[in-house]
Amino acid sequence: MKTIEVRRRILFVEDEASIYEPFSLALQRHGFEPILARSAAEALELAERANPELVLLDLMLPDGDGRDVCRELRRRSDVPIIMLTARGLESDKVVGLELGADDYVVKPFSSREVISRIRAVLRRAALAAREETEPAIRIDGLVVDRAARTVELEGARIHLTRKEFDLLAELAANAGRVVTREDLIARVWDVNWFGSTKTLDVHVRALRRKLGDDASSPRFIETVRGVGFRFAGPEVEDR
Repeated sequence: MKTIEVRRRILFVEDEASIYEPFSLALQRHGFEPILARSAAEALELAERANPELVLLDLMLPDGDGRDVCRELRRRSDVPIIMLTARGLESDKVVGLELGADDYVVKPFSSREVISRIRAVLRRAALAAREETEPAIRIDGLVVDRAARTVELEGARIHLTRKEFDLLAELAANAGRVVTREDLIARVWDVNWFGSTKTLDVHVRALRRKLGDDASSPRFIETVRGVGFRFAGPEVEDR
């Protein structure tokens, strides 16, 4: 009996033919099914209709800013997003990550690197899906429900991006123990992460802000200088 190959759908949002034509071929060679969107409007329409497993999102689009597309996609779903852009400043990367992007690639890029990043992000998404059956964690008024992927503090729901949630869940699951920066990068991003560890700092700052935490006198996330972070509080309790 003939085996049917199932290709994973990648929504590729890019309006420059010199980029999308060769890279679409590279995606096909590596077993993916690229779906091309050349504008912000088309990207949002196809994201809804085609149900992609990951979005490669250019930031400079003919009818709008890709950051607005990222914001809207994140409002609708937790589909993994990798931003592709010529903007290489650290401040641009910080904004992209805070909007909910899972990764950020600066042009010009090699097909090999981006495909490696796609696989890394998809691996993390698959791992997060498997963890959904694990019990909730309760610590000092905070409830991290990994099955529902929700967070409540003193009964109030807190909205987190995918990566913020994964980072919080990892820290809370190891409450009272120091988790090194390297281990957090490997567990939350991937062992093959190409980027700077500043990405971790961006997400920790965002978490602290959303939890109302003070870095100088932390209720939850304590910095262990030169090593990593420790989630303060009592022992983990399963729901």
